[in-house]
Amino acid sequence: MDAQGGDREPMDSKGLVLPVDILQAMQEVYPSLDPLDGVEFNVVDYINTLFPTEQSLTNIDDAIVKVKQEIRYLDGQIRDTLRTQTEAGADGQNALKDAQEAIGQLFVQIRDIKQKAEKSEEMVKSITGDIKQLDHAKKNLTASITTLNHLHMLVGGVDTLESLQSRRQYGEIANLLQGLMHVLEHFDKYLVIPEIRVLADRLGKIRQELGAQLLTDFRAAFSMANAKQGTPSQQLADACRVVSVLDPQIKKELLSWFIKMQLSEYTVLFEGSQDNAWLDKVEKRFTWLKTTLVDFEKRFGPMFPLDWGVSEQIALEFCDITR
Repeated sequence: MDAQGGDREPMDSKGLVLPVDILQAMQEVYPSLDPLDGVEFNVVDYINTLFPTEQSLTNIDDAIVKVKQEIRYLDGQIRDTLRTQTEAGADGQNALKDAQEAIGQLFVQIRDIKQKAEKSEEMVKSITGDIKQLDHAKKNLTASITTLNHLHMLVGGVDTLESLQSRRQYGEIANLLQGLMHVLEHFDKYLVIPEIRVLADRLGKIRQELGAQLLTDFRAAFSMANAKQGTPSQQLADACRVVSVLDPQIKKELLSWFIKMQLSEYTVLFEGSQDNAWLDKVEKRFTWLKTTLVDFEKRFGPMFPLDWGVSEQIALEFCDITR
C-alpha cells in the first residue's frame, strides 16, 4: 500500500469470481453506474478505456492517485460496515438477552394468571354450590309456606263449612267447598299424617251430609203433591251449584227424582187404559211434552246449571216412557 494506506499485498490474479445471477441480483438491489460494479466487467477493456492511446499514459500518475483514493474510500466503508455489524451483533445479543428475560417474565406472569384462574374457578364453584343450596332452601321454604297456608285454609275452611251447612247457606258453601277440594288435593301425599287425615275425613263427612241434606230440601220444596206448583228459589239454585261439587251420584239421584216427578202427570194422563193412550192421539203426547218443557224452562230453567241439560234429559225420559 502507499504512504497513506500502507503496503498492499498483491491480489490473486483471478480475484473473487461470483456467479452471474448473484451479480445481477446485487445490481438490482444496489444499482450502480460505476463500471467496476458491472456484471460483465473486463479489466483490459477498463484500462483501455482509461488509456486509449500512448499519449494518455502521461496521465497515469493521476489515474493511480484516483484509484488509491477510491481504494481508501472503499476501505473506510468496509471498516464502517464491519464496525456497524459488530455493534449490531452486540446489540443483537443484548436484544436476544432482553427478549429471553421478557419471555421469562411473561412465563411467570402466565403462570400467575393460570394459578389465579384456577383459584377463581374454585371460588366460582364454591359460590355456585352455595347458590344451589340457597336455591334449594328457597324452594323448600316456599313449599313450606305454601303448605302452611293451605293447611290454615283447610282447618278454617272445614270449621266454616260446618257452620254454613247448619244454616243452609248454600251460596257460600258452593264457593268454599270447591276451594277446599282444590286445597285438599295438595295434601294427598300427607294423608298419612293423623291430623291431615282427620281434616280429610271431616270434609268427606260434610260432603256426604250435604248430599243427603240437599236431596231432602229438594223433596220438601217439590213434593209429589205440589210438583207442578213448586216454587224455585235462590237457595235451591245455590244448592244446585253445591251438587255440582259433590259426588256425581248425588246429581244423578237428584235429576232422576226430579225428572220422574215432572213426568208423573204424563204417566197418569197417558196410561194404557186412558183414551189419550191410543195411537190416533199421539200428537197429544207431544203437545203435552212441549207445554211441559216450556213451563219448565220458564219456571225452573234458571235454577239448574246449563251444563246439566235438564230439558234434554226430560225429553229423553219422555221418549223412553212413551216407547
